[in-house]
Amino acid sequence: MLIGMSSMRHSDTFFLSQKTANLIMWALATISIVFFGRDFYINAWRQTRHAHANMDTLIALSTGIAYLFSVFNTLFPTVLTSKGLESHVYFESVAVIIAFILLGRLLEERAKYSASSAIKKLAGLQPKKVTILRREYIHTSNSKYAGELDKNLDKELLFINLQDVVVGDIVVVKPGEKIPVDGIVVEGNSFVDESMLSGESIPIEKKLGCKIFAGTVNQMGSFIFRAEKIGEDTALSQIIQLVREAQGSRAPSQRLADKIASIFVPAVICIAVIAFILWNICGLASGNNYIVHSILALVTVLVIACPCALGLATPTAIMVGIGKGAQNGILVKDAEAMENARRINVVALDKTGTLTVGDPEVTDEFWDVPDNSTLKSILGGMECLSQHPIAEAIAKHYKHANVSDIETLPGMGITCTYPMPTAENKTDIQKTFYAGSLSLIKQKGIQIPEPIALKAEEYEAQAKSTVYFADKERVLAIMAVADKIKKSSAKAVKELHEMGVRVVMLTGDNSRTAQAIAQECGIVEVKSSMLPADKELYIRELQNNKQVVAMVGDGINDSAALARADVSIAIGEGSDIAMDAAKITITGSDLNKLPATIRLSKQTVKTVRMNLFWAFIYNIVAIPIAAGFFFPVNGFLLNPMIAGAAMAMSSVCVVGNSLLLNFRKI
Repeated sequence: MLIGMSSMRHSDTFFLSQKTANLIMWALATISIVFFGRDFYINAWRQTRHAHANMDTLIALSTGIAYLFSVFNTLFPTVLTSKGLESHVYFESVAVIIAFILLGRLLEERAKYSASSAIKKLAGLQPKKVTILRREYIHTSNSKYAGELDKNLDKELLFINLQDVVVGDIVVVKPGEKIPVDGIVVEGNSFVDESMLSGESIPIEKKLGCKIFAGTVNQMGSFIFRAEKIGEDTALSQIIQLVREAQGSRAPSQRLADKIASIFVPAVICIAVIAFILWNICGLASGNNYIVHSILALVTVLVIACPCALGLATPTAIMVGIGKGAQNGILVKDAEAMENARRINVVALDKTGTLTVGDPEVTDEFWDVPDNSTLKSILGGMECLSQHPIAEAIAKHYKHANVSDIETLPGMGITCTYPMPTAENKTDIQKTFYAGSLSLIKQKGIQIPEPIALKAEEYEAQAKSTVYFADKERVLAIMAVADKIKKSSAKAVKELHEMGVRVVMLTGDNSRTAQAIAQECGIVEVKSSMLPADKELYIRELQNNKQVVAMVGDGINDSAALARADVSIAIGEGSDIAMDAAKITITGSDLNKLPATIRLSKQTVKTVRMNLFWAFIYNIVAIPIAAGFFFPVNGFLLNPMIAGAAMAMSSVCVVGNSLLLNFRKI
């Protein structure tokens, strides 16, 4: 292009003769066509064989004619100069047109990598190696695994590959390990992080007879389980399959330009051919040889109608829109998501980590004793030594005293002793304290004062987890632990409602907790106790009812629903797998960016349509002039070189209009 622009002004280009410059441009344009633009010509030929035409047809025709015409003028420049016409070449236009169109298509192709990336990361949730009890040992032992974890089983353990596990194998899981297959606990107890299934941040207690699932993560305890489902039958494999099917079923975005091209392309070809024929007829009728003029008219029409501006109309607006989104914390992966976001009429929101912070904390506390600073530090010291998931939230909330005689009471809580001063402040006595559930308080026969009982009812009505703190005589305090909603949640939901968008909350949590969070956020529709497959199925049902659905989530359990949705939006503070499955990622956790995404999409698509309008107006005005329709009136005949410049100006207008998008507020 640089050589071509210089040669339009000077007879010599970069100390090269015009002929040498043309030969260099010819070589470069040939590389552009043969190596980079060959698919345009292949697709155009296939369309022609089936009597169809699209943008590829016009690209192939315009660049092909311009290339051949330029080759002719390079080899035989005197043919036109002898007629008083300039033998201009269009090699730079050929290369630039191909480059611009390919740039637009590159934006569409970028999203394909993310599909396989999400599936690979899901598969990576399973460990490659598995620890099992030797099958011979299982078959010869009469033990029902009672006390197996307390034995020295090193000689009986076998390390095998994941694919070698069979149904019935007895698998040993240690603290911090990923669970390899689905099964049932036969010995031991622990807490397991099942967020990849339910999305809930609080780990679930697992003991004898409990089901466990592949891809979930064991926390602090150890246990043995019997493999029940392996390979493609596991819950994790089914999630992977749902993601694969959802991503594969997505139809490609059909651009407005391609729709119009089915009419526009044949029309341009007809005009070019008619101009060629009419020039020859006029020449024969007048006794003049207008063959050169007819060829110039044919070439000029095809060059000026070349879809450079048309090809730039969508990708430039999309590129500017994506850049503007990035500046505002909205990361868009591909053009399809940007186009579809404006049509959203249903937003499905995950609860934990999306509407809520995703990290349980102490939201309320009530102490039935006036001087409680020492008691608070005792409670903090107890909970920092507990393995219960809720204990971590309480330990973060209070200072830690050095407690002693710690004893964990499985499924109920924890107890300790601490030296407390007597009433006379002469000597300290070791006093026993308890922290845990209501069942612990009842088992120990501890009195519950009426103010604490009333507070317990209040916290439970709000679907919050309660923790009691007591000594041997009575309950001293009660704490409420819950996952707080984000500051932006209620405002974002209200704004979506004002935009006419229906908002639904999808969560794996129980109905009571889900309703409490939904009410606080202003959400009316709630779907609770949903597994990953249930979320994906619900979105599919909405789509079958002609709804354009956006799924917003942050967890592995949301990946199938994200892949299925028309517009998938991940929270930037969530899992990498959710972000890979989603087409849009919101940096941070500000949900106010959801309505901003919809507004940005509307502005971008409006700019695309304006670009297409001006590109077509340009063609409607320029094509008749290029065909020579005004020659009989005033003798004006458009030079192909001027046609190329006009084509370039239309592209500049399109790009300039796209850049105006940067100055609009979202």
